[in-house]
Amino acid sequence: MVVQTDLTDAETDRIFHALAAATRRDILRRTIEQECSVSTLAADYDMSFAAVQKHVAVLEAAHLIIKRAEGRERLVRADPSTIARARLLLAEYEQLWRTRITRLDQMLAEPAD
Repeated sequence: MVVQTDLTDAETDRIFHALAAATRRDILRRTIEQECSVSTLAADYDMSFAAVQKHVAVLEAAHLIIKRAEGRERLVRADPSTIARARLLLAEYEQLWRTRITRLDQMLAEPAD
């Protein structure tokens, strides 16, 4: 089962590794809604600032978020282009499986000889 996408295997692995943690998914959701400072993000989690920074670093390495400096703060926002590329990959997998299920349904509907 090979799905063609413009994401390399390494990029795909980084994206889905990043999305595997609930905290990172929440950070991504929050930064889709609005740009946030890392300090603002960290205030809402029951973990150290350093732990939140590590989650942000994983998301940044996967290119799911973009971090920029503004004075002493680091602001984080989601990168919609990478999110769209991941969505397209999932849509390709969905289409692949829908096609297989349709073929299976057709085979099961054929009269037995």
